[in-house]
Amino acid sequence: MPVKSFWQRRTRHLAHWKTSGRAQLTEMRAKEKSGRSRPEDLGPPNGFAMLPWLLMGMGSFSNVLQGKTGNPWLGGLGLLVFNSLYINVVFRAFSKKAREARATKYALLALTAVTFALAIGYGGSWLMFFPLLGLATGSVLRGKQLAPAGIALSIAAAVVGGLRDGWDAAGIAYGTFLSTMVTAAILALSETVKELRTTREELARTAVERERLRFSRDLHDLLGHTLSVIVVKAEATRRLAPRDLDAALGQVADIESVGRQALTEIREAVTGYREGSLATELDRARDLLDAAGIESFVRQSGPPLAPETAALFGWVVRESATNVVRHSKATRCEIEVAGTAERTRLLITDDGRGVGSGSPGSGLKGLTERLATAGGSLESGPGPHGGFRVTAELPVTEPGLDSALTLEEHTP
Repeated sequence: MPVKSFWQRRTRHLAHWKTSGRAQLTEMRAKEKSGRSRPEDLGPPNGFAMLPWLLMGMGSFSNVLQGKTGNPWLGGLGLLVFNSLYINVVFRAFSKKAREARATKYALLALTAVTFALAIGYGGSWLMFFPLLGLATGSVLRGKQLAPAGIALSIAAAVVGGLRDGWDAAGIAYGTFLSTMVTAAILALSETVKELRTTREELARTAVERERLRFSRDLHDLLGHTLSVIVVKAEATRRLAPRDLDAALGQVADIESVGRQALTEIREAVTGYREGSLATELDRARDLLDAAGIESFVRQSGPPLAPETAALFGWVVRESATNVVRHSKATRCEIEVAGTAERTRLLITDDGRGVGSGSPGSGLKGLTERLATAGGSLESGPGPHGGFRVTAELPVTEPGLDSALTLEEHTP
């Protein structure tokens, strides 16, 4: 076949593929705008995109029908076998598992043998099956196998074309190499884009799950602490009401204040902007322990804490104080914050019965994960002299002032 005719036919097919690609791109953008785009919408969804290239063999089919080919029955059988193998190979190429299967490689080898047999036996328009073989090869092979296979196939096409049709078939070798490499590049790019889209959606799902986990932890800590305060103050109100109405009304006012504050904190937690304050949590823990009849000692020393460190320690103080009131049966609780130039430590101990020395509850588990994410640690368990102890440590993330905070101690 003349080189000019070959390139005219190839140009028409490239124009058809380009028009089809633009239509697919327009549809994909419309789906993205409407929110219906999925990873499988990207790139050729299946082997149908490779079928129009079979029109390159129409010249050979026409020769068989017109009887211009020797042994037309043999040529027709060769066309049928080639088309069947080509369709089988390109449809399997769009599934990674099927593409890497041995059956696909054997089908590609059989397609190669049929292509060489038809090209050597007939020449002329039958040499157009080499670019089709290049398309199938580029669809299946990836990585290091691709370049050697493409070069070898192109050289073989040049040799066979030169022996059959001389210089008129010089473009067959170039067309074969181009078909192999461009097809492989386009399909590999399509698969990469699809994987990136899938990864992006997975990251979005992970972010949603993390936000749900954050909200559930915040809600657990907020409600657990608040309900404990309300229960303790309600019990105090019940005890005080028969003998001291004014004190009981004071406790009721505190319950109302705690409830209003809890509503505010829950709203802040829902919007994701809540930042805990260590000083505020220390004051609340002190009030909660006092209301429960537990002697409290709060000490703080070292350089000022970074906002992130103070927020995390505030959550630890809140959860630990709630656990002391709920479970420990303690009469004394000490909270100490001590910082150095490298790390800051929060230590909470009580003289209770050591409940919680087993597996930590969901509150302490969540706090352990939070501190670990920030490069710190949280340990909880029985104290060396009885009771229960919680130790939290975090690295210093911002340089503090050289002057230490004044020691603060409170005894009810």
